[in-house]
Amino acid sequence: MSFLARPAPARPAPLDTVLERAGAYVAEFQRQLSGIVAEERYVQEVKAFARRSGCPATATYTAILRCQGQLTTPIRLELKSDLLLVQSAASRKWVQFRDVFEADGVSVRDRPERLTRLFLNESAASRDQVGAILKESARYNIGDIQRNINTPVFALQILERSNQPRFKFKRTNDRVPDGVKKEPAVSAAFRTSIEVWAIEYEEKQRGTLIRTTDYRDLPSRGRFWIEPDTGRVLISELVARNRAVHGTVDVSYQSEPLLGLLVPIEMRERYDDQRGVRIEAVATYGRFRQFQVNTSETFLIKR
Repeated sequence: MSFLARPAPARPAPLDTVLERAGAYVAEFQRQLSGIVAEERYVQEVKAFARRSGCPATATYTAILRCQGQLTTPIRLELKSDLLLVQSAASRKWVQFRDVFEADGVSVRDRPERLTRLFLNESAASRDQVGAILKESARYNIGDIQRNINTPVFALQILERSNQPRFKFKRTNDRVPDGVKKEPAVSAAFRTSIEVWAIEYEEKQRGTLIRTTDYRDLPSRGRFWIEPDTGRVLISELVARNRAVHGTVDVSYQSEPLLGLLVPIEMRERYDDQRGVRIEAVATYGRFRQFQVNTSETFLIKR
């Protein structure tokens, strides 16, 4: 007599194994994305609430804040930029370089890729000019909530092997990013198959990755959507909040055929402060292209 037994179903990988794969993936991802530049379309919108009598129907954002009014029509600004992410060889932290070339359809500089050219030039004069470009471009940020976590790859540093011990991780069944939950329909960019793991994280150690403007700790939490077999990150969610502000940044990654790797395609932000001011923004990325880097820094560009 013979028996035919069904093979036992494969046992899921332990969470620690998936996180180890994710850490290896992030390290390779950063290496591959070095030397890639892209364009960013970045739409920002600011809303202020709690209208007071005497507040003008239309005014600048600053004037509205002075009277603590509500905008009849939200302030909206659409930017097109060359976006360059640079990883410092010393600190390994990502710094975003956004060179705005168009604001609300109006050209604000010549189209040639001046930021890319400047980073390929190691002279002190070029570095000074880069600083001037960044200062010039910063004035296009609307709203007075200071923020520098709105780079597509910022959250990935949490998965770096050196940073994982700072966080507590666990698998979750909550599969929709907070930033898109209230939308009428979840964007296709933020949907994944059920085989993808949603993994929560919460920062536990002091000396947090995100700090307030007065250098106080601001613990972060959120989720990653990770392929358990490969460690590839398909979606990242970053939440940072304290009594003054609540910020959420969601990023979706998809395959870029010409580069042969996943790249950020969409970033959604939302910030609410205690005064009732809300900033919402959506960035989309495209026209990825590669260049050779000749400096001591590692460059990363998205669009």
